[in-house]
Amino acid sequence: MMKKIISLTFTMLMTVVVWGQGTVEADTLSAKDSVSIGSHTEFSAAKLLEDNVTKAQGDSAYMRNDYASAIQIYESLLKKGEASEIYYNLGNSYYKADDIAKAILNYERALLLQPGNADIRANLEIARSKTIDKVASVPDIFFVAWTKSLINCLSVDVWAKLGIVFFILLLVSFSLFFFSKQVVWKKSGFIAGVIFLVFVILSNIFASEQKNELMNRNKAIILSPSVTVRSTPSESGTSLFVLHEGHKIEIKDNSMREWKEIRLEDGKVGWVPTSALEII
Repeated sequence: MMKKIISLTFTMLMTVVVWGQGTVEADTLSAKDSVSIGSHTEFSAAKLLEDNVTKAQGDSAYMRNDYASAIQIYESLLKKGEASEIYYNLGNSYYKADDIAKAILNYERALLLQPGNADIRANLEIARSKTIDKVASVPDIFFVAWTKSLINCLSVDVWAKLGIVFFILLLVSFSLFFFSKQVVWKKSGFIAGVIFLVFVILSNIFASEQKNELMNRNKAIILSPSVTVRSTPSESGTSLFVLHEGHKIEIKDNSMREWKEIRLEDGKVGWVPTSALEII
């Protein structure tokens, strides 16, 4: 009876793994790929080796303090595909060019692809400290905040790879349980199997959450120097409050082309023109 239950669990687990591994490609970061640019860290992407000359020109422009040229080069690279290290370098260039809003936008995009990167997060916080709006967010309860922090400590690809590793270890544990003749090994295999089963399920759920965050982007950055948030999607709507460039908002209603309903960290809602913001 026990073996039938485990076999059924194994079949269900296979379904979970296949579901969780359907993740989008996100560039991973390795320490050996990092070099220093001024007071910031810059990363070299293996997937962009064929564009190394063009990227090197961007790096060179940054080091010469020619930030306008660096911005142009990095943005042209991003047209060929997203890469967290290019977004990061682009954010650095905008920051040096005193365009704080676009620096924040690109740091946020880099962080979306590499949520566990401490350098990106540190530069983002520095850029945020230079914005005008200071809105106190509604704190999550401890468990929710801890879970979000855990999910965001690794990227979607890393969680997916961990899911595969835990699944292989689960197979090894099941092999011990089924084929070992010693009771102690059977018990060890069963206990380890239960633990790895939990890890497989959690890593695939976390990978799925990261994938959903990448595919359904509902956060944006205010790029206009200032914008009046209104009660209705019209210039005649009642003025509620004013937001300034660099502020991060959540898009609550994305159904209209010219206007977006937004929500702030403190729960306030209103409508702003689409032209005043850009999706992360």
